[in-house]
Amino acid sequence: MKQSSATPSITIIGMGALGILYGDIFTRKLGRESVTFLADKERIHRYRTEGVLCNGNLCDFQMTTEAKPADLLIFAVKGTSLEESIELARPAVDENTIILSLLNGISSEEIIASEIKQGHIIHCIAQGMDAVKLGNKLTYAHAGELRIGTPDVSKRPFLAQVETLLCTAGIPCIVEEDIIHRLWGKWMLNVGVNQVVMVSEGTYKTVQEPGKQRDLMIAAMEEVLNLSICANTGVTRDDLDSYVALIDTLNPDGMPSMRQDGILKRRTEVDFFAGTVITMASKYGLDVPVNQMLYARIKEMEAEMLHD
Repeated sequence: MKQSSATPSITIIGMGALGILYGDIFTRKLGRESVTFLADKERIHRYRTEGVLCNGNLCDFQMTTEAKPADLLIFAVKGTSLEESIELARPAVDENTIILSLLNGISSEEIIASEIKQGHIIHCIAQGMDAVKLGNKLTYAHAGELRIGTPDVSKRPFLAQVETLLCTAGIPCIVEEDIIHRLWGKWMLNVGVNQVVMVSEGTYKTVQEPGKQRDLMIAAMEEVLNLSICANTGVTRDDLDSYVALIDTLNPDGMPSMRQDGILKRRTEVDFFAGTVITMASKYGLDVPVNQMLYARIKEMEAEMLHD
């Protein structure tokens, strides 16, 4: 991030729940000129025609199809759109650009780094928000927080710059000493709650109540725990228990992003959840029958939804 920039330039790819949430916060705090959404012509036309609402307020976002080097580039897309988003984002990155990925899972940073050779990736987890986006309307009561960090000591100065920018914008953030541990913990949570609520066609209440679905969620998470032991990422049973306790605090009528995708008949991020579990399990010679079952069922549901 260019230290000489009086006003930082922030480019966001993705106008889903997190893109709108953080785009709105950045815009209100830093000014409209600081934030630009990058999208293709079709999406921009749709956004401008339908409008974008955040908690009932119309958002006046800058939008463009032509990227310019940014101080901060944020990927806020679904995993299913990551590859096309990377192609769109290339011109937004130069040797000074810091990159944050808000995607679920543990692989988006590695994928971005393999395709975009410039810039500086800081690992990031978005958690604690209760944002729900249906159509062009986003609603939320809690903006949550960003957990940021880097396993690369040489990237620490860029980590400090991101922390300063987020704090200036009023976005709660915590710097993690072991961000890989935190990433795996959040992934374990998603593998359990997102997929089980999806196949159950339920809400958080579905897995908060004792019974088959809650047991299934925990079993899916336990398979990630076993993978973590093999990968030496530090996730423990205490982490699993704390995430299950966190799920129990959520609005029972709320739902994770994968279930929202199901309602809207969109492709899900199952390849970033059970798909990645299955791939890694093969590497370590582990059996993951729960995630294999969830993967197969969610793929069946996708096929039915997309066929309709």
